[in-house]
Amino acid sequence: MQNNFPRPAGDRASEPGPAYPVKTDFQRQVYCLLGLPFDAITMEQAVAKVSDAGRSRQRCFFSTPNLNFAVTSLSGGDFRDSVIRSDLSIADGMPLVWIAHLLRVPVRERVAGSALFETLRNKRGKVLLVYFFGGPDGVAEIAADRLNASTSGLVCVGHHSPGFDSIENMSSAAALADINASRADLLVVALGARKGQAWIERNLPQLQVPVVSHLGAVVNFVAGTVARAPVWLGQLGGEWLWRIKEEPSLWKRYLGDGLMLLRLMAMHVIPCAVATRLHRRDAGAVAAAQVSLATQGNQCTITARGAWEDGNLAPLRAAFDIATQAPSHVRVDFSAVTHIDSACIALLMLLYGHQSKIGLRFELCDVQPAVQRLLRLFCADYLVGSGQDSRQDKPVSMSMQ
Repeated sequence: MQNNFPRPAGDRASEPGPAYPVKTDFQRQVYCLLGLPFDAITMEQAVAKVSDAGRSRQRCFFSTPNLNFAVTSLSGGDFRDSVIRSDLSIADGMPLVWIAHLLRVPVRERVAGSALFETLRNKRGKVLLVYFFGGPDGVAEIAADRLNASTSGLVCVGHHSPGFDSIENMSSAAALADINASRADLLVVALGARKGQAWIERNLPQLQVPVVSHLGAVVNFVAGTVARAPVWLGQLGGEWLWRIKEEPSLWKRYLGDGLMLLRLMAMHVIPCAVATRLHRRDAGAVAAAQVSLATQGNQCTITARGAWEDGNLAPLRAAFDIATQAPSHVRVDFSAVTHIDSACIALLMLLYGHQSKIGLRFELCDVQPAVQRLLRLFCADYLVGSGQDSRQDKPVSMSMQ
């Protein structure tokens, strides 16, 4: 099987980017929460997307950010960017759904990675082949045996527990060859969130498995070494209590996340919710929103004007599609933008993620103070850049309304 899947390149602009075309879906209905993009998707839709990707052998790297993901991502770096570079990002945590409700963001349903796996397991129809990579020593083998002991929508075709080792050592040619030889449709990685995301991004170019995700606790749940929380407790947002009961060592992580959540609520979420409710929508600025593109050598400048909200983002989506048809540095001029919302911020994140995949610059420049404040409240002010570029070639311009 020929591998055409590109490697995300992060901020390593000195490295050659992957061969084009590198596809980013700017039509995704994504929204920003705590500095990360989240797809507004139901469990049923997520299951359909993952199933379709597995059966059609189309790449789908999906991330399952929970509160710990979001808190850890606040420090930036490749862990945060791995979520932004994902093909699908689902809200795996009730605190995120509650925050979305406060901010009037249409991420209304928790789509837990473990629940998604169980739904696939209970789904009728064509069977998906799964490979377990990671987990405590011997647990992946137990999970494989238990999964295959009964008829279900998932069949395990391989497993490997690399132990506690470096990402480099866990990325051996033999390990990757074993995964590819299994012809799995779904690769479940369980190495700890930070290491798991890094392992996936490092090895995506060599992996021929179409659907890949870090679903840390799934291997333990399937093996029965850790019991899943009751559904009702998860819906109430109390799953962390159950997890502490099952794995007492997690109490420090949950305590730290809880304290950080209180801080985020006070400094970002509540002020953002107030700003959202007090904002007076300028229908004229929304209606007059325009975007234009100018190319100069290997740089594309996107100039936006007006107010950009969930309902009028189509021209911006089209502009991002055009700007990324060929590899180039991208500069986004926001000097004439008066207002943006969570959907616009998340769309900018997708463009930022696309550029990081190919190792070329993304710059959001000349941001007005009111828009800068919104970016800060949404924990997304890392998107703002200096915008200092040389201009040598005569620009070729086009406008879109």
